[in-house]
Amino acid sequence: MKNRITDLVRGLRDLRVTSAPFVLTAIAGAGAYAFLQIADEVSEAEFDSYDRALLMAFRRPDDLATPLGPPWFREFMAELTALGGYPLLTIIVALVVFYLLIARMFGPALFTVLAIVSGTAVSQLLKLAYDRPRPDLVEQLVTVHTASFPSGHAAMSAVVYLTLASLIVRLVDSTPIRVYVLAVALLLTVSIGISRVYLGVHWPSDVAAGWAFGVAWASLSWLMVAALSRWRDRQEN
Repeated sequence: MKNRITDLVRGLRDLRVTSAPFVLTAIAGAGAYAFLQIADEVSEAEFDSYDRALLMAFRRPDDLATPLGPPWFREFMAELTALGGYPLLTIIVALVVFYLLIARMFGPALFTVLAIVSGTAVSQLLKLAYDRPRPDLVEQLVTVHTASFPSGHAAMSAVVYLTLASLIVRLVDSTPIRVYVLAVALLLTVSIGISRVYLGVHWPSDVAAGWAFGVAWASLSWLMVAALSRWRDRQEN
């Protein structure tokens, strides 16, 4: 009986390892497709009415300069959005990479740097390519300097937090910990994106496109690491 249970557990692990590349490929493909569809609709102004309606839904009807909620909530959203800003993300990534280097985990450190730096570069290039103006219907509650599409905060929070989550998932064996880490990464990504619309600095479609790009890039990076790991295992065997 014990041997049968052991064989079952091994079989489930093998199934998970075998199916993971297909799942990651599907997620990356879905994210890329979603981004291209949103970009196409935005270029044709198909989302304008929805963008305006959702943006206005976060503001008081009698005073568009004031977002919904008490003053403390506005401050909370302004602090929350900083979690997706480049200064804080750079600090988080640097701390993680230095830890990995100290622990002599050079492969994960290199993966983290390459995935996040390349994702940042592509995100900025997309901003330059689409060059969409920021919303002008409501007052912007934080300072912005770049184009609107796609949302850099939404894209990079997805790239950074999901990439770091994938790194932790690969380093731990506990399923509850894996679920917790992925849930936190997704919650942060979604919350930061919503904060950008609440603060009036992004159209909702900017954020949706940022999420799609970030998920696709993180999944693609994870897929490449899985492929390299399998190739290395075959070489060693």
